[in-house]
Amino acid sequence: MHAWVNGRLLDDPGAPSVTVRDHGFTVGDGVFEAVKVVDGQPFALTRHLARMARSTAGLGLPELPAADVRTGIEAVLAAEHLPLGRLRITYTGGVGPLGSGRGDHPPTLAVVADTLQPSSPTATVATVPWPRNERGALAGLKTTSYAENVVALAYAHERGAGEAVFANLSGHLCEGAGSNVFYVVGGELRTPTLASGCLAGISRALLLEWYGGREVDAPIDVLDEADEIFLVSTTRDVQAVSRCDDRELEAPGPVTAECRAVWQSREPKDTDP
Repeated sequence: MHAWVNGRLLDDPGAPSVTVRDHGFTVGDGVFEAVKVVDGQPFALTRHLARMARSTAGLGLPELPAADVRTGIEAVLAAEHLPLGRLRITYTGGVGPLGSGRGDHPPTLAVVADTLQPSSPTATVATVPWPRNERGALAGLKTTSYAENVVALAYAHERGAGEAVFANLSGHLCEGAGSNVFYVVGGELRTPTLASGCLAGISRALLLEWYGGREVDAPIDVLDEADEIFLVSTTRDVQAVSRCDDRELEAPGPVTAECRAVWQSREPKDTDP
């Protein structure tokens, strides 16, 4: 693993590099992106940086210095040499008071590169009892305030599942803890709309462009009648769901298999679609 923090490539990525007064550490005041690396190149980086800029603006942080981010990415990838890897880009409010109010210090920018293990072809999911707040200040933003996901994943793991799936306050299907959810009903591929409060996933957008599908908001119980369910994310690509709560599913089903084939065909053709 290699890390670049505030303009400096660290000789020892495990060495202290961010103060304990950093607002990202004390109150989760920050945004981040996870970017897949294929053959040493970041995948869909322009889309990731655009989303990160939207999250930055939504959180009220200073404008994301995209040129500095790219410099950090070049530095860690030159040092790491990753056939398959992951970048973690984090941008926080920087040094601040121990309370919620921000200080006047500059933001913190960090880029980390590490290896990525290929994802399993299938996943199991559990729906959790806590809703996403589609009307909250952080709805649709990719922030470092991830404790809700930590609790949800622990709940899913206790039930033998690898991913947690949320409804929103309206009772509609929203998203996974770290993924977007697609499902098939009557041969039609569907996924929740962005109005559901789900993250505007990069993989979600690409699959809708490359394969198609209908964006629709439906009660989370729609998963009980779905013929197929699959997850998409930066680290999963297209991952079939073999069990949702106590219900077994064909994994992959025919539509999921088609989506996976399309993804595997399109991804190598353009590193920055």
